[in-house]
This record gives sequence, C-alpha cells and structure tokens, in this order.
Amino acid sequence: MSKKGLGLVSVSFRGHSPAEILEAMKDTGLTCIEWGSDIHAPKDDIKRLEELCALQKEYGVECCSYGTYFRLGETPLGELHDYINAARLLGTDILRLWCGNKNSEEYGDGEKRALFDECKAAARIAEEEGVTLCMECHNGTYTNRKEAALELMETVASNAFRMYWQPNQFRSVDENIRYAKLLSSYIVNLHVFNWEGKNKYPLAEAVDTWKEYLKNTGTKTMLLEFMPDGKIGSLKREAAALRKIAEE
Repeated sequence: MSKKGLGLVSVSFRGHSPAEILEAMKDTGLTCIEWGSDIHAPKDDIKRLEELCALQKEYGVECCSYGTYFRLGETPLGELHDYINAARLLGTDILRLWCGNKNSEEYGDGEKRALFDECKAAARIAEEEGVTLCMECHNGTYTNRKEAALELMETVASNAFRMYWQPNQFRSVDENIRYAKLLSSYIVNLHVFNWEGKNKYPLAEAVDTWKEYLKNTGTKTMLLEFMPDGKIGSLKREAAALRKIAEE
C-alpha cells in the first residue's frame, strides 16, 4: 500500500504546545498534521492560526486537515464560515466535522430529515467555498453504523461532503472491514490507532490488521490518533509502525 500521506492528529497531545508536537514529529517520517480546533487551533484566534502556519513552514509540515468540533444538528450553521476561514489560514481545504449527537438508530424520522437537511445546507456552503467537509466516523453520531453512513452520503450526494474512517474498537475486525469497504469511495482520511474496547495497545501489534483495512479503504492520508500510553515520547515508535503499515 503506497503512502498518500502520513501524519498526526494534534489532539493526541492536548497537554503539549504546537511547537512541542512539531518537534516530536521530527525524524518520524510524518509530514502532515490535523490541528484540533479545541485546544491548538481555535477558529477565532487569528494570531494563533498565523503562528501555526509559521511553525508548519519552520518544521516542513503541512496541515492536511482541520479537526473541528463543529457538530451538524447542534452547532449553528452560520459558524461554519469561521471554521472554513480558519482552515484556509492553516493551509487546508479539508475540515473534519461531527454529524449529529447520538447514534443513527436513535433518530426519529423527523429528526433525521432535519439533520439531513442541515447536512445538505452545509454541503452547499462547502461547494461554494471550495472545501470538503468530512464526517467523523464515530459512535454517538449518525455515522456509527455503515448503513447509516452510506445513506447519509448518498442522500447528501455532494463531492464536498465526505467521510473519515477509523475502526470501531467495540466491533470485530471483520465488521470494521465491511464498513471500510462499503464507504471506501467516500473516505478521505483515516484515524489510526490500535484499540480493543477500552484498552489501548501499541500500533505495532496491529500492523497486519491495518494492512487488511487499507486493502478496503484504498490509499488515504493516515493520521495517528492518540498514543497507547498517552505519552509524546511514544510518537517515534508509533510512527515507525505507521510507516510499516504503509509499506507496499
């Protein structure tokens, strides 16, 4: 599997500064970063965003995506423009959003229609602005099940409205593969980790499993998300495992 891009999600290290994170990325083979809007890259802090852009140039790292906590169906849609502007300052046209605030099976018909209408409206904004909105693949949101995520993508039907993918640590490898295969044409970025239930393990123990995932997702940007022990000192080891996963 060839590399499209290997990187890191900044929220892996919320307790560290952007400079500390970029310093830790040196000599790891990671070339891109997804800045989180909660701690490291607040949408309204223009000075901070400009500082991040300067740091990216200093360390030779690109921003591959803006990891927002904008939640469709909850966050006022008018705020989306501020997030898009922040993404542009960081040098990316990809934004990670969250779709809804509960599992898909918990939505009534009226609630689902309202959520889908808002997703369509967001997609129209993204089309006009020339950016791509990617939905987080996560429990507690509408994308918790593959069938629901596919229905969402097909209903919104916009090239500016896409998906992230990550394995669900509470489901089997086979079920995760089925999700990845079904949504592969909509997936832009991958969040990479090795979790089983509430337990977190080194990524090196899941290299073969992740190679199977990649056979079904296709070539995507792969972003390390969280360390098994939460320590920034583990980044080099986890990055080495990510590079091994990405090898042909």
